Order: sequence, then C-alpha cells, then structure tokens
Amino acid sequence: MDADTRGGPRLGRAFGWLWAAYGTSALGTWLAFGAFPLIAIQVLHAGPAEVAALSSVGAAVGAAVAVPLGPWVEFRRKRPVLIGMDLLRCGALLTIPAAYALGVLGFLQLLLVSVVVAASDITFRAASGAYVKALVPAEHLLVANARFESTSWTSTVIGPPLGGAAIGLLGPVATVVADAASYLLSALGIRATGGKEPSPAPREPATRLRAGDLLHGWRHILSDPTLRPLFLNTALFNGLLMAADALLAVLMLGRLGFTPWQYGLAFAAPSIAGLLGSRLARPLAARHGAHRVLRTTGTLRALWPIGLAFLTPGTGGLLLVMTLQLGLIFCCGVFNPVQATYRLERTAPDLITRTLSAWSVTTKATTALLTALWGALGTWLGPRPAIALAGTLILLTPLLLPGRQARLHQGVVEGSVGSGLGG
Repeated sequence: MDADTRGGPRLGRAFGWLWAAYGTSALGTWLAFGAFPLIAIQVLHAGPAEVAALSSVGAAVGAAVAVPLGPWVEFRRKRPVLIGMDLLRCGALLTIPAAYALGVLGFLQLLLVSVVVAASDITFRAASGAYVKALVPAEHLLVANARFESTSWTSTVIGPPLGGAAIGLLGPVATVVADAASYLLSALGIRATGGKEPSPAPREPATRLRAGDLLHGWRHILSDPTLRPLFLNTALFNGLLMAADALLAVLMLGRLGFTPWQYGLAFAAPSIAGLLGSRLARPLAARHGAHRVLRTTGTLRALWPIGLAFLTPGTGGLLLVMTLQLGLIFCCGVFNPVQATYRLERTAPDLITRTLSAWSVTTKATTALLTALWGALGTWLGPRPAIALAGTLILLTPLLLPGRQARLHQGVVEGSVGSGLGG
C-alpha cells in the first residue's frame, strides 16, 4: 500500500500542494488574529460598538453575500474558484496597509474588507470540499481532513505569538500584510496542483441561477437524518462558544487584569491538544466507529466552557483557562475531521459546494447573531453571568447530536484502513 514516511497513505502530489497552500493561508490567518479590532482601537480609536460590528456585522453581511455564490460555484471548476478567492482576499487585505500608509484608513473600509473576506472564506471552503473529494480517494478522506485539522491547530499554536511580536516590532498593519501574502502564496500552491479537474455537473438552463439552487444545500442537510442534527449542533455550539469567547476577552483583559501575552498564551498553548486530537481521529474512528466518536467527543466538548464562568485572577485563573481550553480543543480536534469526512461522504458530488456553502453561511450567521446578543447580555448582566449562561446552553447541545438509532454509512471510516478544508 502506498504510504508516506510517517506510515500514512500517500495522497499524491496534487494533494501535497493543496495541503501546503492550506497551511500557508492558515498560518497567515492566525498571524493576523485580532488584527482588525487592534487597528480599530489603536489607529481609529473605535469604541466597543464599532469593534463588535467588525466581528458580527461583517460576518453576517459576508454570509448573506455568499448565499448565491454557492450554487454559482457548484457548476464551475473548483480550482479556478479557489485561486480567485485567494487573490480576492489578498487584494482586499492589501488595501488596508495602503490606506494606512496614505493616512486615509477609515472604519468603513475595515468593515467592507471584513465583509469581502468573510464571503470569500465561505466560498473558498465550499469549493475546496468538492475539490478535495475529487483529489482524494474516498477511503482516504478522513486522513486528508485530519491533516488539514492538525495543520490548523499547529498554526493556532505558533501564529498569534508571532503575530503579536510582529505588531510590536513593525506596527499594527504588519500582520495584515503577512495575511495578504499568505493568500497569494496559497493561490500559487493551488495553481501548482495541476492536473485536469473533472468537469462540473451540467445545469439547465446553463446561463441562469434558479431560486431553488439557493436552497438546495439546506434542503439536503435538513432532509438527511444524521446531517440535520450535526448541522444544528455545530451551528449552536460554535455560535455560543464564540459569543462566550468575546466576553471572556473583556473579563480577562479588563476586570481580572490579565496582560495581552497571558491572554494569548491561554488560547495558543492548549491548541497543541488539537494537534493530538486530529492525529487520533482516524484510529479512534476505525476502532470505535464514526457514530460513537462523534457522539462521545461531541458530548465531551460541551462540558468545558461552563468552567470559564468561575475564572479568577492570577496564576490559578490562567491555569484554569488553559486546562479548560486543553480539554475543549482536544475534543474538537477529534470531532472536526470525522464530521468533515462524514459530510463529504454523505453528499453527492453535484451537491457538495451548495451543501458546504449552506453549512458555512448558517454557522457564520448564527455566530454573528449570538455574538451581538451576548454582547448586549454582557453589558446588561456583566461578562461573568453572560459567560455562565452561554456555558449552560452549551451543555444542552449534545441533545442535538445524531441519536443512537442513526447509522453512519460504512464509507466514512468504519471498516476502513485509510474540516478539514471543507470547513
């Protein structure tokens, strides 16, 4: 059996270039983690409402813009779309340092760029899922998704600390330039995959986008007895978790007096657990079955966030955050590639882009809505009670996981010796 030097299956030169492209753009994204709020605060002297708008309004509008792009991409070759989305993000991000250098940077520009990047992210993730399925044999999809997941967590560990150092040495827009460059390198990597991509499924009429095409991804998800609960679980879990994280930043950096480097360390260091989890996803699924792994890790990941409501100042509080994040991220590291693989296996090739687009649009829109709502709750109740409420609701999310009666088909991982990029 073809294998690489680490004993895993060899997925080919084209996948190698795609993996390298993903790793480059992931590192750039994490280098620029928090760059927009930082620029808004330090350069534009924005207030809390404007900073919240960057994460909530930008993501929500970007998701709305991406809705018609899913069916449009479905019937086109995915490789040119991936390259185009990378170049679009690169160009949009480069307008920020250019405007900063000219002294004309404004908040509206930051907001517009965040919309463009959010819409491009959703479109890229949707197209990449179909492209991965075309490149990788079905029995190795979990291996591919686990590699993407491990790369993402590795970037999470090293990106924010390097980005913070770069900002300190080179100024507030330094990491935005690095992020833009990473998208350019990603585009070059995807171009280097070469080969002939399979022709997309034909659509009638070929020149018009039908209203039904916009909804087909959601129809497929909601009509599938196991995709539907996974979809609802993911949207609610991610939305509540991100809403709590926004308030956690206020609590840690404000009332509890943690320094920025301590805050960064609290989230970067535990990401090593995500790397470990992604490495274990394949053997765990092969031994225990995908259904059991999804239910177990999906339940366990919901137990950790409630502990953030009991955070205290000092070293003890920092260790508590790191411990909670370690457990949460390990569970997510196992859960995410198994779920990403199942989505691809469960979806027909001519529906993948619309399905992943619908999934990403819903997740981003839910996150934006809950982040804005919890921002209001945090102002009214205070950060700690609002975090506790989010953690309590997260404890209920395992009820949305597929029930014991649901059966994942055997092609996912069960019996196989064989996010991911699909998002």
